[in-house]
Amino acid sequence: MTQTKTTNPILFFEEALKSTLISQERESLLQDIATTLFNEYSDRNKLNINFICTHNSRRSQIAQVWSFLAIEYFNLENIFSFSGGTETTAFHRNTVRTLQEVGFEFNVIDFSHQNPKYLITFKQTKKSTIGYSKIYDDSENNFPYIAITTCDSADENCPFIPDAIHRFHLPYTDPKTSDNTALTSETYLKTNQQIAAEVFIIFNTLHQYINNN
Repeated sequence: MTQTKTTNPILFFEEALKSTLISQERESLLQDIATTLFNEYSDRNKLNINFICTHNSRRSQIAQVWSFLAIEYFNLENIFSFSGGTETTAFHRNTVRTLQEVGFEFNVIDFSHQNPKYLITFKQTKKSTIGYSKIYDDSENNFPYIAITTCDSADENCPFIPDAIHRFHLPYTDPKTSDNTALTSETYLKTNQQIAAEVFIIFNTLHQYINNN
């Protein structure tokens, strides 16, 4: 699925799962993440997930937004998704665009040429999430949290995250390589699709664990 006409993010979410090839090794990692999420949720009855990448502008933002939808889709309570970086940049315009193209609604609530803050939602929910670039330990990211790093550099090159109760490395290829090219939309859409599919697997597994216990 490299092109889409849908403006319904739930349909895209479901279709992404069907259309994305995921290796056995990757599937195992996703299941490990889901198991850890369930164990922490069972102990605390609350769960914070923080997706972390260097600039908090593309992959970590997409993961936060799809996790927000997944929490609603699977009707999960007291689970929250956030994102952050090792430095502040901006929620990249191409990231905003690819999420808008599949049906997410963005409303500016704090305008800044450098780093606007968005209220993000979709038609099937009355809830929303806040999106803007920030440091991973920003006060808006609730503690304690499970950290999931999304940069495609080696795990050992990612920062030490002292507030993380668990940490997983779930890398994605950076779509910024396509910026200002004819392949921008397609490349971002592929990243959007992959992250949506893998978030679906994580939260579907978590949902099943919760319902079976």
